[in-house]
Amino acid sequence: MQSINTNIGAMIALQNLNATSSELMTTQNHISTGLKVASAKDDGAGYAIAQTQRATVISLDAVKDSLSRSTSVVDVAMSAGSSVSDMLMQLKEKALAASDTSLDTTSRNALNADFTSIRDQVTKTLTNATFNGINLVDGSNSQITALANADGSGKITVAGQDLSLGGSIVTLSAAAGFTTATSAAALLTTIDTSISNVSSSLASLGTSSKALANHETFVGKLQDSITSGIGNIVDADMAKESAKLQALQTKQALGVQALSIANQSTSTVIALFR
Repeated sequence: MQSINTNIGAMIALQNLNATSSELMTTQNHISTGLKVASAKDDGAGYAIAQTQRATVISLDAVKDSLSRSTSVVDVAMSAGSSVSDMLMQLKEKALAASDTSLDTTSRNALNADFTSIRDQVTKTLTNATFNGINLVDGSNSQITALANADGSGKITVAGQDLSLGGSIVTLSAAAGFTTATSAAALLTTIDTSISNVSSSLASLGTSSKALANHETFVGKLQDSITSGIGNIVDADMAKESAKLQALQTKQALGVQALSIANQSTSTVIALFR
């Protein structure tokens, strides 16, 4: 039926054109943002998964910061421990020299002055071995704990090493010194024990530092993997979107032509009345 009130062809052409325009707008949005899932409206499930994983990636930044701080604390402690070990060797040298029975009193007193100066420097070194307010070698902290995963349930614990004079590791007394060859010789065993203990403590700190560094590297790789997974969910395939854009632009142009033709169909009614 020919009607000037209802143009069925134009209505169908307009519906198709609107559908094409809507699809074209979606494709243009994918291209401009680089995302096929930019909001929950695009894909609710995919968006929810992506957001959860983004939260994990951000949380892992905090984990890396925690690991970095702990690594720095341990590295500072190791530096102090190495200095203490070197000073203990110097103390051994002084004590060994003073144990020589042929040495005169003046020379032995001079050696003792050097000995006590180095001994006191041990305490000063330990006191200054602080990073971010944490000291692992002066006995003020028995351990530090670093975050190990995104939800905070996992931890990496590093035990402190109390290198204070007169302790269980450095058994040399804070008041140690000598006035005779015999008292100097008596210190040698204590100093040797302290050197051995400090070496073991440094080995423990070194192992902990390596563990922290390895875990920080792993966390970085984990972040990269998760970020890649998020991209697989939400990123648009730009090659496909480009091809689709060309096709939709052509389809839109044809839809306009179809609508134009449909609108012209009513002009045939006029011919019936000529």
